[in-house]
Amino acid sequence: MVNPESTTPTAPTPFQDSPVRAGRREWTALGVLMLPLLLVSMDVSVLYFATPAISADLRPTGTQQLWIFDIYGFVLAGLLMTMGALGDRVGSRRLLLAGAAAFGAASVLAAYADSATTLIAARAVLGVGGATLMPSTMALLRTMFTDPAERAKAIGLWSGVMTGGIALGSVMSGVLVEHFWWGSVFLVNLPAMLLLLAFGPFLLPESRDPASGRFDWISVPLSLAAVLPVIYGLKEIPSEGWHVRYVMSVTVGLLFAALFVHRQRTAACPLVPPALLRNRGFTPAVVLTLLSAFGMLGSAIFTTQYLQSVLGKSPLSAALWSLVPSVLIGVAGPSTAALVARGVDRGRVVAAGFAVSAAGYGLLALTGTDSLWLALAGAGVLACGAVMVLSQLTDLAMGSAPAERAGTASSLLETATEFGGALGMAVLGSVGAAVYRHRMPSGAPAEARETLGGALAGAARLPGRSGQALLDSAREAFTAGMHTAALAGAGVLVLAAVGAALTLRGRDAKRP
Repeated sequence: MVNPESTTPTAPTPFQDSPVRAGRREWTALGVLMLPLLLVSMDVSVLYFATPAISADLRPTGTQQLWIFDIYGFVLAGLLMTMGALGDRVGSRRLLLAGAAAFGAASVLAAYADSATTLIAARAVLGVGGATLMPSTMALLRTMFTDPAERAKAIGLWSGVMTGGIALGSVMSGVLVEHFWWGSVFLVNLPAMLLLLAFGPFLLPESRDPASGRFDWISVPLSLAAVLPVIYGLKEIPSEGWHVRYVMSVTVGLLFAALFVHRQRTAACPLVPPALLRNRGFTPAVVLTLLSAFGMLGSAIFTTQYLQSVLGKSPLSAALWSLVPSVLIGVAGPSTAALVARGVDRGRVVAAGFAVSAAGYGLLALTGTDSLWLALAGAGVLACGAVMVLSQLTDLAMGSAPAERAGTASSLLETATEFGGALGMAVLGSVGAAVYRHRMPSGAPAEARETLGGALAGAARLPGRSGQALLDSAREAFTAGMHTAALAGAGVLVLAAVGAALTLRGRDAKRP
């Protein structure tokens, strides 16, 4: 590898930990990596406004429509640990380029799908590609940026792109569907993937563990059986309630998780080395990452409904308004990295980030039924705090993990984010739903007492003042539920702030 700041080639040392300042090549490579990362995060929400057009064209059944939405996230979450460990063995760059090729091919297949089954299969392959791209990009950042300050800055940008991409995806889909056909939401992936395939082999270093041993294939189905049932159950509980089916799904997943942990402790070449989890910097970072995702994604279930169903915004208008909080996200990560670089204790910075997110929930708890700017401010402050936390925790975890295990470390962080987000939506969504049902008048129609969407549908069928009265009651009940859930979320984040201050005090990103 040639240092761009020197004319003298240096020997390839992908795992050296001595800080070396990054040059133009590394920062250019970071830009190339950010584009596919943005698109992978956008694909979580890119179908929001394309669904009506897809339904009219492909006529999926109710079950097929659910799978069109959910299969991408399920496959991505289930394969993160597998792909992270695989990247450490075969090489993160090689896996990244293979994933980019698969992601691009699946995008074309999805764009021109002529049946719901084909679209579901394409979305599943997109999930496989996404699972390779996310841990591989982080592993390569760990290899390219060995200087702690530069790595923190790069990871701050990485966190901002990941967070902003989810918000941008829904807006992008609305604009594209309005001017083109629904398949265009997938074709937008192609330029970035082609750019990565063209320049990646020249700009990106290889990163793999030469002493990783045989790949433990038995751990792969165990990890899938542990992750997928839990994610499925937690995703369904907010809308369907604590039904036996979903509680059993979570229980089964936890049982397989116990088997997975046992396998990692006894296998000769485990998928997740126990020594990584015993690292005093890595494990607290994973746990706190889960709590941060709990807070951030737990609020999303309320803010999106608030904009559309309480304030009455159209879907596209609501999506555009939801971009306003992203202004803070763009500066939160790099600014936090600058604070740590100036010597501010990492534990205090992470604790402050949790406190900022808790303050965002506090603003949401003050909203009325017509508080657009207060709700946007709350969402922006919450997201800003989350990026402060996630950027520092990611930097701590990746700096604490051995470079040759960077893919595995990144995949564990991403899996914790998936679990935390699903848990936040399940717990806070259930709290809000319980308050909503309690606050709704007993004489309201049954569907109106269950959900705000049911109340909107019921109010449309009632004449004049009766419909408006039902609508007003439902909006007030939903807002009251959001207040209670916001206070609960703020409480969790305050406890997380205390935990961060205690466990991360004086903790830097160096391996012990």
